[in-house]
Amino acid sequence: MAAVSRTGEGQMDEFVLVVGTKRYSTWSLRPYMALRHAGATFQEEEVTLRQPDTKAQILAHSPSGKVPLLIHNGLKVWDSLAICEYVAELFPEAGLWPAERDARAVARAVSAEMHAGFQALRQVMPMDISLHAPMSGIPPEVQADIDRVTAIWRDCRARFGQGGPFLFGRFTIADAMYAPVVSRFTTYGVGVDDVSAAYMQAIWDLPAMRDWAAAATA
Repeated sequence: MAAVSRTGEGQMDEFVLVVGTKRYSTWSLRPYMALRHAGATFQEEEVTLRQPDTKAQILAHSPSGKVPLLIHNGLKVWDSLAICEYVAELFPEAGLWPAERDARAVARAVSAEMHAGFQALRQVMPMDISLHAPMSGIPPEVQADIDRVTAIWRDCRARFGQGGPFLFGRFTIADAMYAPVVSRFTTYGVGVDDVSAAYMQAIWDLPAMRDWAAAATA
């Protein structure tokens, strides 16, 4: 069932990533991006969301009853950020966290903030990567989330982004965490500043992001 890949330690490893419907599953997109950046070969199993038997299908794989889930040589790792952290440990050469300590601390902080926060944005602007539906009259609490996200992007780009087009120059877990927000902003036609617009384009230019969107549309 699983494809075979080598980790940075030279061991033979089997990876299976269980994801939800690609059109909607923000949490699944995040570890997918991390695995693709690390160069891991992995098998995907997609569970169709929003169906009567969705919960049962997920529970057949995941003890949490949620997707995504990474299965690695029999080990199960659930939760998007935990999977990304695990991939970073397996593939240190991928640089999924910044090498410099201060940058790494900020990258972890903004990733955790994305993981735990922005509830208004999540509820009012759910991810639908195949949809284009510009929204007028954005509620104040959603606009506050949008303003915080773009402030994070501008700050990271100004302080740590000199080495490339991403939040910390090179692609990191922080970019994987914010990739679904890029999709949301595109879907709902959210207006952003020039720095944020350039960052969003850099995310869309990634082959992994394009492949995910194409599969979702198909």
